[in-house]
Amino acid sequence: MHDASDYEEFLDKWRGRWPEWRIAQSFVAPFQRARAEAWFALLQEFTDAAWGGDDPTPGIAKLGWWQDELRGWAKGARRHPLGIDLHKLPAPWPSLAAALTPLQAARETVRSGEAAAVSALAETLRPCADAIDACERALFGETTIEPSNVGDVARQHPNNSEGIVLTALYTLWASADAPDPVRHADRARALIAAWPQPAAVRPRRVYDALIRKRLHAIVVGKGLAPLSPWATLWTGWRAARR
Repeated sequence: MHDASDYEEFLDKWRGRWPEWRIAQSFVAPFQRARAEAWFALLQEFTDAAWGGDDPTPGIAKLGWWQDELRGWAKGARRHPLGIDLHKLPAPWPSLAAALTPLQAARETVRSGEAAAVSALAETLRPCADAIDACERALFGETTIEPSNVGDVARQHPNNSEGIVLTALYTLWASADAPDPVRHADRARALIAAWPQPAAVRPRRVYDALIRKRLHAIVVGKGLAPLSPWATLWTGWRAARR
């Protein structure tokens, strides 16, 4: 395959899980829409590798490859199609590469599904959350953040915790075939209670709002169905106004 078709394949994988984004992206600036899809698809690749499957070994290998790939982006090199546009942007890619290690370390706790583990996960995933937040400020804000300054950014904005959001994403997909929906409803309820403050950048605020809305659906027993068009419009509009 060529890069263009590979690129669309990875985007379609993410779009398949989030069909409502077609509507929600109306609240994102047009020049950021393609970038947002590539970015969220990239994060999905990370969490699928770190937490998917019964055997962690393939995921560990994939994350190791991604660490090398992200370090290459910082030097202007690229192999993966999701980096076609992203790798040209001045985000702190080496910090994100380093953050994939705690992502893998959280695997068993994330997969346990225990509601009581949510607060511990927020701490375990903090380095990953900080790196994601710094990248998103660089990708969707107006600030260039050097890798050495990621810690400073995190200290200035302590209320953002994408670790909670990443755990929420896994909870959504795990709930789809769960034999024990009550357990996932308890986890969803705990995640909603621990939800971070609205993010600094609009694409993340809109996406987070969709994720949280789907968590509410799990709590009330509605399962993993995408939001209706009207619910998507209302949710996206409210998130964009914050």
